[in-house]
Amino acid sequence: FLDRAAIKDPSVPKANKWNLATLTDVEEVKLVVRMLPIWATTIIFWTVYAQMTTFSVSQATTMDRHIGTFQIPPASLTVFFVGSILLTVPIYDRIIAPIARKVLKNPQGLTPLQRIGVGLVLSIIAMIAAALTEIKRLRSASSHGLTNDPSAQIPMSVFWLIPQFLLVGAGEAFTYIGQLDFFLRECPKGMKTMSTGLFLSTLSLGFFVSSVLVTIVHKVTGTKHPWLPDNLNQGSLYDFYWLLAILSYLNLVIYLVFARWYVYKDKRLADEGIELEKAEATF
Repeated sequence: FLDRAAIKDPSVPKANKWNLATLTDVEEVKLVVRMLPIWATTIIFWTVYAQMTTFSVSQATTMDRHIGTFQIPPASLTVFFVGSILLTVPIYDRIIAPIARKVLKNPQGLTPLQRIGVGLVLSIIAMIAAALTEIKRLRSASSHGLTNDPSAQIPMSVFWLIPQFLLVGAGEAFTYIGQLDFFLRECPKGMKTMSTGLFLSTLSLGFFVSSVLVTIVHKVTGTKHPWLPDNLNQGSLYDFYWLLAILSYLNLVIYLVFARWYVYKDKRLADEGIELEKAEATF
């Protein structure tokens, strides 16, 4: 369909860029259109990421945050994001990449799409871990009679939250780098500046989707048995985490379909014998 834009219409006496595109223009538009499914299926990762800076911090405020006499600020738990990334990147470079080169016969190790896929898998595991931790936290609150006290400190160490922070942090290391590499590599040369914008838009949309989900959950669960009340000890935050795990799994399945279908720009253009830099002639 897009190829028609590069076909000269005999009924038009004088062609210009508004009624006749070059083959380069057509191929560049095709490249962007092919990237959109990958772009769309990475948004949910950042929706999961958003929970680590919101509800996970809220969980931390209700738990035992003491190390000796020092009390850890709840928001400071996000430092485990940074720690996880700092650990994941060298582990990938020193261990995972060399193994991937040998097994996959790929000089770069994991491809950008494979990296993103790993990040999406880790986000699912993180939500499962978060749900299980929340169930344990609620049981502890119930057994100690603290369910009705929103300001009570549950005798359960805040370090139970570390796995979900580490998993999302590791997932960010894979997804962030994979996305950035993918968009920089696959965007047409004339649109390289847009590649970073495409990547960052998934992050912002992820937080937006998170807000929409929270609003929908509030309306659906109502006031009798709310999942996300002001007093988390009376809610079902774990159900919200399970919901995110299910949505992330469904998103992963869709992503794998599109990733398998996707052909990298260099390979596709080489197979079709097209060189964008020289393709100025029209059909």
